[in-house]
Amino acid sequence: MLTYPLGVIGFWQLAIIVLIVLLLFGGKKIPELMKGLGKGVRSFKEGLNEVEDQINKSDDEAPKQ
Repeated sequence: MLTYPLGVIGFWQLAIIVLIVLLLFGGKKIPELMKGLGKGVRSFKEGLNEVEDQINKSDDEAPKQ
């Protein structure tokens, strides 16, 4: 379950949030929003992997004492 400072979000609270999002954006717009969100998450993960690779590469090249 998702938690927030006032407690646990239950089924009905989650259902109301989903209903509000559906009313605000409409059924046709939600898949586009999710696609954009997925691309953003994928890009973020790729960026993290690149930074991690650079750190590992610099550790390998560092002179050992």
